[in-house]
Amino acid sequence: MAIYLKTVQEVQAGIAGRFKARRLAMNLTQRELAARSGVTWSSLKRFEREGLIALGSLLNLALALDCLDDFDKLAGESQAIPAARSLDALLATTALRRRAAGRKGRSHGI
Repeated sequence: MAIYLKTVQEVQAGIAGRFKARRLAMNLTQRELAARSGVTWSSLKRFEREGLIALGSLLNLALALDCLDDFDKLAGESQAIPAARSLDALLATTALRRRAAGRKGRSHGI
């Protein structure tokens, strides 16, 4: 299993920061980007501040900021999962033997 050095919250903050930087580089205000993307201004503000946004809204922002192609590549076929890391392989190698469910050799309170 892969070890990640960033938390989910850190990744969210990074994405939000990159979107904000892209918006500013395109010389757009939050209200202008909200109008172009169809995302509410309050949703855009929350996204830039907290990194929280619905996936559909994020994709609409990406379209307005001309970076939708980046999302189309996520988890694509070219990123093959190594055979040793597939779910089936992990389950097969980490299956632990467990004791049988019954109480062998013990009386049942009789």
